[in-house]
Amino acid sequence: MTDSRPQELPAIIDIEASGFGAGSYPIEVGYYLPGGEMYCALIRPETDWTHWDAGAEKIHGVSREILLRHGQPAAEVALHLNRKFRGQTVYSDAWGADYAWLARLYDAVELVPSFRLKDLREILGDCEMASWHATRAAVELRLQLRRHRASGDARTLFETFAETRKRCRPDWNA
Repeated sequence: MTDSRPQELPAIIDIEASGFGAGSYPIEVGYYLPGGEMYCALIRPETDWTHWDAGAEKIHGVSREILLRHGQPAAEVALHLNRKFRGQTVYSDAWGADYAWLARLYDAVELVPSFRLKDLREILGDCEMASWHATRAAVELRLQLRRHRASGDARTLFETFAETRKRCRPDWNA
């Protein structure tokens, strides 16, 4: 059996949303790349994006008013992601939700993603899965990120992946 896991560090994306379930939509997209490049964009809601969950707002700390004032147009965010990740695979720890929110973003602006979104668990081995939660807790403690935001979450996931990979595969070099 061949090892389908990437031998380099993956691009990680995270999406914050207006809530969960039917009607929810992406409010922020962030990513973290090998080499340390980070991106974060608030997304201005489309006119038919009206669902809002106060519980979700308490978690991410972004109000709808902030999105309306400071959010980028959905088309700008989708085009940026397409330019950045054309032909690549990007990984998420919440594939089901993030896939649905990306679809909502791209459908709203009549575009198609130029990249593949995959579940981060697809590239984790048994050892990495077993040590994931403890490593993530240590990374969160070390980073001391104060806000639950997309780019910070993507960085936490990226660094957790790198640390678990190094611990579980000492001969691995990225």
